[in-house]
Amino acid sequence: MNHGPTEARAVIAAFTAQWKPNDDRTVIFFPPALSLTTVVDALSSRRDIAVGVQNIWVEEKGAFTGENSAPMAKDAGAAYVLVGHSERRHIFGESDAQTARKCAIAVRTGLTPILCVGELLRDREAGMTLECVLRQLSAGLAELSEDAIAGMAIAYEPVWAIGTGKNATPEDAAEVHTAIRHALSEKIGERATAIPILYGGSATAANAALLLAAKNVDGLLVGGASLDPTVWASICRC
Repeated sequence: MNHGPTEARAVIAAFTAQWKPNDDRTVIFFPPALSLTTVVDALSSRRDIAVGVQNIWVEEKGAFTGENSAPMAKDAGAAYVLVGHSERRHIFGESDAQTARKCAIAVRTGLTPILCVGELLRDREAGMTLECVLRQLSAGLAELSEDAIAGMAIAYEPVWAIGTGKNATPEDAAEVHTAIRHALSEKIGERATAIPILYGGSATAANAALLLAAKNVDGLLVGGASLDPTVWASICRC
Protein backbone atom coordinates (compact mmCIF):
# COMPACT_ATOMS: atom_id res chain seq x y z
CA MET A 1 0.00 0.00 0.00
CA ASN A 2 2.53 2.52 -1.29
CA HIS A 3 2.52 5.18 -4.02
CA GLY A 4 -0.80 6.71 -4.98
CA PRO A 5 -1.27 7.88 -8.57
CA THR A 6 0.84 11.04 -8.25
CA GLU A 7 3.78 9.27 -6.61
CA ALA A 8 3.43 6.28 -8.92
CA ARG A 9 3.76 8.44 -12.02
CA ALA A 10 6.94 10.03 -10.61
CA VAL A 11 8.39 6.61 -9.74
CA ILE A 12 7.75 5.29 -13.25
CA ALA A 13 9.38 8.38 -14.78
CA ALA A 14 12.44 7.98 -12.59
CA PHE A 15 12.70 4.26 -13.25
CA THR A 16 12.31 4.41 -17.02
CA ALA A 17 14.95 7.13 -17.19
CA GLN A 18 17.40 4.59 -15.75
CA TRP A 19 16.13 1.35 -17.29
CA LYS A 20 16.50 0.78 -21.00
CA PRO A 21 14.71 -2.06 -22.81
CA ASN A 22 16.40 -5.37 -22.13
CA ASP A 23 14.95 -8.39 -23.89
CA ASP A 24 16.62 -11.07 -21.76
CA ARG A 25 14.46 -10.44 -18.68
CA THR A 26 10.93 -9.52 -17.67
CA VAL A 27 10.19 -6.51 -15.44
CA ILE A 28 6.72 -6.21 -13.90
CA PHE A 29 5.23 -3.49 -11.68
CA PHE A 30 2.45 -4.38 -9.23
CA PRO A 31 1.01 -1.02 -8.10
CA PRO A 32 -1.94 -0.63 -5.74
CA ALA A 33 -5.28 -0.90 -7.56
CA LEU A 34 -5.92 2.86 -7.36
CA SER A 35 -2.63 3.52 -9.17
CA LEU A 36 -2.97 0.78 -11.78
CA THR A 37 -4.28 2.86 -14.68
CA THR A 38 -1.76 5.62 -13.93
CA VAL A 39 1.10 3.14 -14.16
CA VAL A 40 -0.31 1.54 -17.31
CA ASP A 41 -0.59 4.97 -18.90
CA ALA A 42 2.90 6.01 -17.79
CA LEU A 43 4.33 2.85 -19.37
CA SER A 44 2.32 3.10 -22.61
CA SER A 45 5.50 3.59 -24.66
CA ARG A 46 7.45 0.86 -22.83
CA ARG A 47 6.16 -2.46 -24.11
CA ASP A 48 9.13 -4.14 -22.44
CA ILE A 49 7.67 -3.49 -18.96
CA ALA A 50 4.51 -5.27 -17.81
CA VAL A 51 1.97 -4.34 -15.15
CA GLY A 52 0.01 -6.52 -12.76
CA VAL A 53 -2.39 -6.19 -9.85
CA GLN A 54 -1.71 -7.22 -6.29
CA ASN A 55 -4.99 -9.08 -5.79
CA ILE A 56 -8.34 -10.02 -7.33
CA TRP A 57 -11.55 -11.44 -5.96
CA VAL A 58 -12.88 -14.90 -6.82
CA GLU A 59 -15.98 -13.71 -8.71
CA GLU A 60 -16.27 -11.77 -11.96
CA LYS A 61 -18.70 -9.19 -10.56
CA GLY A 62 -21.28 -8.66 -7.85
CA ALA A 63 -21.90 -7.18 -4.42
CA PHE A 64 -18.37 -7.46 -3.06
CA THR A 65 -17.70 -3.91 -1.89
CA GLY A 66 -14.02 -3.03 -1.81
CA GLU A 67 -12.89 -5.86 -4.06
CA ASN A 68 -11.61 -5.82 -7.65
CA SER A 69 -12.36 -8.51 -10.21
CA ALA A 70 -10.11 -10.16 -12.78
CA PRO A 71 -12.09 -8.70 -15.71
CA MET A 72 -11.79 -5.21 -14.19
CA ALA A 73 -8.03 -5.65 -13.77
CA LYS A 74 -7.67 -6.89 -17.33
CA ASP A 75 -9.73 -3.99 -18.66
CA ALA A 76 -7.56 -1.53 -16.70
CA GLY A 77 -4.43 -2.84 -18.39
CA ALA A 78 -3.08 -5.52 -16.07
CA ALA A 79 -1.41 -8.58 -17.57
CA TYR A 80 -0.44 -10.33 -14.32
CA VAL A 81 -1.91 -10.86 -10.86
CA LEU A 82 -0.37 -11.90 -7.56
CA VAL A 83 -2.34 -14.69 -5.90
CA GLY A 84 -1.88 -15.83 -2.31
CA HIS A 85 0.68 -13.22 -1.32
CA SER A 86 1.73 -13.80 2.28
CA GLU A 87 -0.01 -10.65 3.48
CA ARG A 88 -3.25 -11.74 1.78
CA ARG A 89 -2.96 -15.10 3.50
CA HIS A 90 -1.85 -14.03 6.96
CA ILE A 91 -3.39 -10.58 7.42
CA PHE A 92 -6.59 -10.96 5.40
CA GLY A 93 -7.16 -14.67 5.94
CA GLU A 94 -7.04 -15.82 2.32
CA SER A 95 -7.40 -19.59 2.21
CA ASP A 96 -5.76 -22.18 -0.01
CA ALA A 97 -9.18 -22.78 -1.59
CA GLN A 98 -9.48 -19.09 -2.47
CA THR A 99 -6.05 -19.11 -4.11
CA ALA A 100 -7.27 -21.93 -6.35
CA ARG A 101 -10.35 -19.96 -7.37
CA LYS A 102 -8.33 -16.79 -7.97
CA CYS A 103 -5.79 -18.60 -10.15
CA ALA A 104 -8.63 -20.17 -12.13
CA ILE A 105 -10.54 -16.93 -12.74
CA ALA A 106 -7.30 -15.14 -13.61
CA VAL A 107 -6.53 -17.69 -16.32
CA ARG A 108 -10.10 -17.59 -17.67
CA THR A 109 -9.83 -13.80 -17.89
CA GLY A 110 -6.46 -13.78 -19.64
CA LEU A 111 -4.33 -12.71 -16.69
CA THR A 112 -1.16 -14.61 -15.79
CA PRO A 113 -1.25 -15.63 -12.13
CA ILE A 114 1.86 -15.59 -10.00
CA LEU A 115 1.03 -17.98 -7.16
CA CYS A 116 2.82 -17.09 -3.93
CA VAL A 117 3.70 -19.82 -1.42
CA GLY A 118 5.76 -19.76 1.74
CA GLU A 119 6.11 -20.86 5.32
CA LEU A 120 5.82 -19.05 8.64
CA LEU A 121 8.73 -19.04 11.08
CA ARG A 122 7.02 -21.67 13.22
CA ASP A 123 6.73 -23.96 10.17
CA ARG A 124 10.43 -23.61 9.41
CA GLU A 125 11.44 -24.19 13.03
CA ALA A 126 9.25 -27.32 13.09
CA GLY A 127 10.90 -28.66 9.95
CA MET A 128 7.69 -28.29 7.96
CA THR A 129 8.86 -25.84 5.29
CA LEU A 130 8.45 -28.17 2.32
CA GLU A 131 5.21 -29.65 3.63
CA CYS A 132 3.71 -26.17 3.96
CA VAL A 133 5.00 -24.86 0.63
CA LEU A 134 3.99 -27.92 -1.37
CA ARG A 135 0.52 -27.97 0.22
CA GLN A 136 -0.04 -24.35 -0.82
CA LEU A 137 1.30 -25.10 -4.29
CA SER A 138 -0.94 -28.11 -4.82
CA ALA A 139 -3.99 -26.25 -3.56
CA GLY A 140 -3.37 -23.20 -5.72
CA LEU A 141 -3.03 -25.28 -8.88
CA ALA A 142 -6.01 -27.51 -8.15
CA GLU A 143 -8.42 -25.94 -10.65
CA LEU A 144 -5.94 -25.37 -13.49
CA SER A 145 -5.27 -27.38 -16.62
CA GLU A 146 -1.75 -28.48 -17.47
CA ASP A 147 -1.62 -25.81 -20.17
CA ALA A 148 -2.61 -23.11 -17.66
CA ILE A 149 0.02 -24.27 -15.16
CA ALA A 150 2.68 -24.20 -17.87
CA GLY A 151 1.89 -20.54 -18.55
CA MET A 152 2.02 -19.18 -15.00
CA ALA A 153 4.72 -18.37 -12.45
CA ILE A 154 5.37 -19.31 -8.82
CA ALA A 155 6.88 -17.13 -6.10
CA TYR A 156 8.43 -18.56 -2.96
CA GLU A 157 8.09 -16.16 -0.04
CA PRO A 158 9.44 -17.34 3.31
CA VAL A 159 7.07 -15.30 5.47
CA TRP A 160 9.63 -14.90 8.24
CA ALA A 161 11.91 -13.07 5.79
CA ILE A 162 9.42 -10.51 4.47
CA GLY A 163 10.12 -6.98 5.63
CA THR A 164 12.32 -8.26 8.46
CA GLY A 165 15.74 -7.67 6.93
CA LYS A 166 16.27 -11.43 7.13
CA ASN A 167 16.33 -13.51 4.01
CA ALA A 168 16.73 -17.14 3.11
CA THR A 169 20.26 -17.99 2.10
CA PRO A 170 20.79 -18.91 -1.55
CA GLU A 171 21.05 -22.52 -0.34
CA ASP A 172 17.70 -22.28 1.49
CA ALA A 173 16.07 -20.77 -1.58
CA ALA A 174 17.57 -23.41 -3.88
CA GLU A 175 16.26 -26.25 -1.70
CA VAL A 176 12.68 -24.97 -1.74
CA HIS A 177 12.75 -23.89 -5.39
CA THR A 178 14.06 -27.31 -6.40
CA ALA A 179 11.24 -28.99 -4.46
CA ILE A 180 8.71 -26.72 -6.20
CA ARG A 181 10.25 -27.53 -9.59
CA HIS A 182 10.05 -31.25 -8.85
CA ALA A 183 6.40 -30.97 -7.81
CA LEU A 184 5.59 -29.05 -10.98
CA SER A 185 7.40 -31.66 -13.06
CA GLU A 186 5.37 -34.42 -11.48
CA LYS A 187 2.22 -32.51 -12.43
CA ILE A 188 2.96 -31.40 -16.01
CA GLY A 189 6.18 -33.10 -17.05
CA GLU A 190 9.01 -31.45 -18.96
CA ARG A 191 7.10 -28.20 -19.49
CA ALA A 192 7.68 -27.44 -15.81
CA THR A 193 11.27 -26.51 -16.58
CA ALA A 194 10.05 -23.30 -18.26
CA ILE A 195 7.88 -22.11 -15.35
CA PRO A 196 9.57 -19.14 -13.63
CA ILE A 197 10.03 -19.65 -9.89
CA LEU A 198 10.73 -16.35 -8.13
CA TYR A 199 12.17 -15.69 -4.69
CA GLY A 200 10.59 -13.03 -2.48
CA GLY A 201 11.62 -12.08 1.02
CA SER A 202 13.89 -9.13 1.84
CA ALA A 203 15.48 -9.23 -1.59
CA THR A 204 17.72 -6.18 -1.97
CA ALA A 205 20.33 -4.77 -4.31
CA ALA A 206 22.96 -6.23 -1.99
CA ASN A 207 21.76 -9.85 -2.16
CA ALA A 208 19.90 -10.01 -5.48
CA ALA A 209 22.78 -11.38 -7.54
CA LEU A 210 23.56 -14.12 -5.01
CA LEU A 211 19.92 -15.19 -4.85
CA LEU A 212 19.57 -15.20 -8.63
CA ALA A 213 22.63 -17.42 -8.91
CA ALA A 214 21.00 -20.13 -6.79
CA LYS A 215 19.67 -23.26 -8.49
CA ASN A 216 16.10 -22.94 -9.80
CA VAL A 217 15.82 -19.27 -8.76
CA ASP A 218 14.59 -17.64 -11.96
CA GLY A 219 13.76 -14.16 -10.67
CA LEU A 220 12.78 -12.05 -7.69
CA LEU A 221 9.53 -10.76 -6.22
CA VAL A 222 10.77 -7.54 -4.64
CA GLY A 223 8.87 -5.62 -1.98
CA GLY A 224 10.28 -2.67 -0.06
CA ALA A 225 13.44 -2.41 -2.13
CA SER A 226 11.35 -1.74 -5.25
CA LEU A 227 9.86 1.48 -3.84
CA ASP A 228 13.03 3.42 -4.69
CA PRO A 229 13.33 3.56 -8.49
CA THR A 230 17.13 3.77 -8.42
CA VAL A 231 17.44 0.72 -6.17
CA TRP A 232 14.82 -1.13 -8.21
CA ALA A 233 16.69 -0.40 -11.45
CA SER A 234 19.91 -1.73 -9.92
CA ILE A 235 18.15 -4.95 -8.92
CA CYS A 236 16.74 -5.34 -12.42
CA ARG A 237 20.27 -5.18 -13.82
CA CYS A 238 21.39 -8.22 -11.80
